[in-house]
Amino acid sequence: MIKIEIKENDQINSIKITGHANFADYGKDIVCASVSSIAITTVNALLSLNKDIKYVSKDGYLDITINKHDEVTDKIIDNMINLLVELSNQYKNNIKIGRCHQ
Repeated sequence: MIKIEIKENDQINSIKITGHANFADYGKDIVCASVSSIAITTVNALLSLNKDIKYVSKDGYLDITINKHDEVTDKIIDNMINLLVELSNQYKNNIKIGRCHQ
């Protein structure tokens, strides 16, 4: 199961993605590939725009911290979360999203 933890107050401060979907064999898991693509594309977009984020990425783990908010950063992060929510609606047994208000 992929677990996505979103920490927020008025704005999203961090997103942590852990685990594997176990939808299919390694290398053929479309759910893992989709989550990875959404998350890494988001990180790369923010970095290419010189946005102030910090991230740690390892196998089965991605932790994104938003250090400075602006309209573009927040829209890109919101887009990522909307895509992940849509995916989790299709694969309820493989992705769980939780929100934590700080």
